[in-house]
Amino acid sequence: MRASRFRYVAILLLPFIFLLGKAVSAQERIKLDYSSVDASNAVWYTAQEMGFFKKNGLDTELIFIPSTTTAVSSIIAGDIPVGNAAGSGVASAAVGGANLVMVACMLNTLPYELVVQENIRSAEDLRGKSVAISRIGSASDVAARVLIKGLGLEPVKDVPILQVGGAPERASAFRGGRIAGFPSPPGIIKLAQGMPHRVLISTADFQKRFDFPFICVTTTKPFLSSHRETVKRVVMALIEATHFFKTRKEDSKKILAKYNRQNNPAYLEAAYSAVAKLYDRVPWVTRDGTEVQIKDALVRKPGTTLRFEDIADDSIVRELEKSGFIDSVYNK
Repeated sequence: MRASRFRYVAILLLPFIFLLGKAVSAQERIKLDYSSVDASNAVWYTAQEMGFFKKNGLDTELIFIPSTTTAVSSIIAGDIPVGNAAGSGVASAAVGGANLVMVACMLNTLPYELVVQENIRSAEDLRGKSVAISRIGSASDVAARVLIKGLGLEPVKDVPILQVGGAPERASAFRGGRIAGFPSPPGIIKLAQGMPHRVLISTADFQKRFDFPFICVTTTKPFLSSHRETVKRVVMALIEATHFFKTRKEDSKKILAKYNRQNNPAYLEAAYSAVAKLYDRVPWVTRDGTEVQIKDALVRKPGTTLRFEDIADDSIVRELEKSGFIDSVYNK
């Protein structure tokens, strides 16, 4: 009697088990990357934490790759089909023949400040002293050059630029006096207890916003062509994550704290406040900023040609804006 009852219940449950299996299989598995734990990259791990990728049909493995140049290499190799990369790295790879394309940029400026030793009070004090970055071609490299030029000095010629590594390595070199300064995302310096310092200049000090394709959804042209719907879902999830980050301050600061492994209130407040307002509602790829990066890349590769249209494709963002998707996210 019990056996027949069990069979009866099992038969009733079969359609639901089938539908559940179908829903699970509908989740497309994909690897993505983010390049830093600071607030500028927060949309990537916010989308992961809040389930926005899953909501859009993606079973994601989010991998930390701490440099645009390394991330670009992984995207080119196909290890990461879609990931975060800055326009500087994309342009540099493209002039070398890479088939890369940016489809959306969540952050189109470079929120950095130049942190220097406390005894450096002016541009002249910095002249002849070294500044550290992660790698040549990375966002920190672009930031260092822009900030040095903002002081009226010439990068490399007046201020040598050293490849040191990630934030911990740069902080160690700074603490040990091996470098005079380093470009830093907003708020990081709040963690520098026992490190006498000053902020010599910040991109926030510039009269005109420095346009730079910074936090950009990047893939290869073949992958975009064959998996356009997948890339579109990634962009949709990141738009939802951007809205969340901009409107849910305390929840977003908790996510920042988790990924930074840091509960310093001053840091979390400074990092959130500096970046949240800079995230774009409609994530176009900045043409002006991209063309500057193309120009710089072409200088390093004479005889090659590269246009904005060669490395940027706004068709997905255009489609999402026209369909009303972005308005629906922000009008909730």
